Amino acid sequence: MQDLLELKKIYHYYGKARALEEINLKVEENALDAVIGPNGAGKSTLLRVISGLEEPDRGKIIFLGERIDDMKAYKIAKKGISHCPERRRLFYDLNVEDNIKMGAYTLKSKETYKLMKNFVYELFPRLKERKKQRAGTLSGGEQQMLAIARAMMSKPKLLLLDEPSLGLAPKIKKRIFDAIDKIKQEGTTTLLVEQDAVLAMDVAENIHLLEEGKIEMRGTKEELEKEPRIKQVYLGI
Repeated sequence: MQDLLELKKIYHYYGKARALEEINLKVEENALDAVIGPNGAGKSTLLRVISGLEEPDRGKIIFLGERIDDMKAYKIAKKGISHCPERRRLFYDLNVEDNIKMGAYTLKSKETYKLMKNFVYELFPRLKERKKQRAGTLSGGEQQMLAIARAMMSKPKLLLLDEPSLGLAPKIKKRIFDAIDKIKQEGTTTLLVEQDAVLAMDVAENIHLLEEGKIEMRGTKEELEKEPRIKQVYLGI
């Protein structure tokens, strides 16, 4: 398959502190890749650099054959990258449907808007039931559903998901990850950042281990499950 996204020797610093070091990463079209690692490893920073919220200090980011590492975030969004950030970042005073509309600002046709709205309501039926409810009054799980739905409304070519299971009960985590799997089945390429390695490895085709800003290991679930450090530190085996 063709590479949709490629990072070449990406470095990023906060002052003198190194956040990312020599990141080389490829995501194939229609794939679901996961980045796992501990808190503070640089996982969220990696997604912010890809989506243009932060600019890398060195290196290249190539999306659909075009360099995007010097582009503004809104231009990257128009290219087809949608970022669902950690801790949801919803418009809490707006209702569910208005939040969903906010995710569709790059769409150019009413037909595509209707298509995507139907898709996200089928993906998360609970949101349709609560479409007139204020986002700030939803449960944590419902807010995460809404954040993903909003990110999907632009019909992205690449979906960036940052810690979608954060703070959720196990039963709700399963619903969220079932939805992520459905998004993949529909053909949306996804790069998932997730601290819960078990969940991430269950849905991802390729897994990248990020520690202290470096990719230390990568492979399929079957390959990484054989690694003693992965088993002990991340899978609790």
